Amino acid sequence: MKKLYYTLFLGILSFSSTAQYCTSVGPSSTVDSNVELVQLTGEMGTINYIGCPGLTGLQDLTLTQSATLNAGGNYTVTVRYGTCSSTFYSGAGTVWIDYNMNQLFESTEIVGTWQGSTETQLDYNFSVPAGATNGNTRMRVMQHEAGSLPLNPCGSFTWGSVTDFTIVIGNGIDCSGYIGDDTSDPIIVSSLPYTAVGDNSYCYSNDNQVYPSPDVYYQLNPSPLFSSITVSLCGSTFDTFLSVVDGSGNVIAYNDDSPSCGSYSELTFPTAGLGTIYVIVEGWNNSMGDYDISINANYLNIEELSFQQVEVIPNPSTYEVSIPNFEGDLSISDISGKIVIRVADYSSDKINVSHLENGIYTVFLSKEGRTSSKRFIKQ
Repeated sequence: MKKLYYTLFLGILSFSSTAQYCTSVGPSSTVDSNVELVQLTGEMGTINYIGCPGLTGLQDLTLTQSATLNAGGNYTVTVRYGTCSSTFYSGAGTVWIDYNMNQLFESTEIVGTWQGSTETQLDYNFSVPAGATNGNTRMRVMQHEAGSLPLNPCGSFTWGSVTDFTIVIGNGIDCSGYIGDDTSDPIIVSSLPYTAVGDNSYCYSNDNQVYPSPDVYYQLNPSPLFSSITVSLCGSTFDTFLSVVDGSGNVIAYNDDSPSCGSYSELTFPTAGLGTIYVIVEGWNNSMGDYDISINANYLNIEELSFQQVEVIPNPSTYEVSIPNFEGDLSISDISGKIVIRVADYSSDKINVSHLENGIYTVFLSKEGRTSSKRFIKQ
């Protein structure tokens, strides 16, 4: 399984409030291959598209052409793969409908495909899944000259066309009662320990832009009595990815594969100085399905509580940090847990951090069997 490198993750330190379909797609030329016709009659509304002249990029008709389809219903969409010139070139085509509304056109959502070297009109007979999500979604129709199956719904190429239409799903799953789609409506964790089961395969979109998988947000406020929090997705049914961010979107911790439960995710992170945080559950790449989540607190002991007045200054820092009023052993780890600096017998000296990559770091303090941790931002 592929791994998410630290540099990639730090490049995505913020998350969007609304997920986005890929729209920087399609042809760079207006000539030659183009979808000439798309027709679909719904329970209400009809899509009747006539192609040509050709356009570059995505032709977005979601505001002007739509059809309503019922979950469990059977329909036919007619597509003619053609050209805007006198010469036809071989290529491939695909029609997708985003049934689960996660802003992805997945292989399971393909309505029909075509591969050929002559102008072709096809009737695709399809059934809307009974578990489709109610509301507005998209149908994407792509023709890629010189392309071959399977086509990439987010692909860019020289000749062809990509056109989007609105599909309104009715009689499907009602997602109005679901929470946790983003930071504006998270699942609130009011006390620890916390355990729950969930499913990110429907009613959730892709807001955390690390992987395209749908994600679920949990919100909690660590107590000053916590030393750390452990979050586990062990026992889930798919390859998970777990991350924790603060209220500004700064990454606090993340984990792909856990040493204790393989492709499921698990992590422990210190909570000193943290306010509201969000635990984000998603899948590696496009993975989704049922998951088990548990969130547990690890508490400070009396000796650790006496360290609460110790601070890292300045914070954030660019060049140097120091920890006044502390003497003992000190180490600094990056977001992945790797120790990047060790100082034995520290005594309020300045520590050079200018060589560290920008991001969030944890300072671990130890003296006479007492331990504590503090967090600072390198910028």
